[in-house]
Amino acid sequence: MDKTTSDPEVSLRQGSGQASDPEASKGLEERVNAALDKVRPGIQMDGGEVWLIKVENGTAFVQMLGACGGCPASNMTLKGAIEQVVCADVPEITEVVQI
Repeated sequence: MDKTTSDPEVSLRQGSGQASDPEASKGLEERVNAALDKVRPGIQMDGGEVWLIKVENGTAFVQMLGACGGCPASNMTLKGAIEQVVCADVPEITEVVQI
């Protein structure tokens, strides 16, 4: 039996063939949250909030809340500010998607 699939600390991501280390994933999420902390004050000044939901295959999935939740300009904020900062600070992230 392949040790990669039988070891409880290591699992294979669906379809990627890459091992996923829960501790490394946690560290990645912490780094994404630290990047989000840089843009949060500006978002909060406009009555909004952004939460990291998950990180998967190089994509950070976020939820925009408050005034940002229904704002027509939220996609501009997402791509023009949030994604730029997150991708610059965390090179493993290639995209930020709102869910």
